[in-house]
Amino acid sequence: MAEYGRILGVDVGSKRVGLARTDLLRTIASPIGTFTPKDSFLEIERQIRTEGPVSGIVIGWPLTTEGEPTDATRIVIDYIAALKKKFKNTKIYKMDERFSSRQAMKIMVESGVPKRKRNKKGRLDQAAAALILQQFLEARPEI
Repeated sequence: MAEYGRILGVDVGSKRVGLARTDLLRTIASPIGTFTPKDSFLEIERQIRTEGPVSGIVIGWPLTTEGEPTDATRIVIDYIAALKKKFKNTKIYKMDERFSSRQAMKIMVESGVPKRKRNKKGRLDQAAAALILQQFLEARPEI
């Protein structure tokens, strides 16, 4: 049986980090916002402190279409190491993020988000974080 609490989703980039979270029953993922890498740790801490309980963090795992690591994989490895150091008691999961940005853009277009808002810096990052988290929820319902 899954424990009660939110799961956070993270889409890590070198300049921006998109964050999302589930509801307490873990049925749906919603975007939180986009942050600098440094500020994303502060926001994760705030989420744990004020919006919790948070029982896990899902990180988008960047791979090529062939499933090989990318240049971004190193950035994510370093980010995960920092997360584990700062949030020792929080489970960290990786979720394949291939095509997540493309899918997130398609969802925004289909749901009628105006082009000006879609192109706003960070909008795609937080949408991708929510998509990665939603895919994780669907792939791992036992968590």
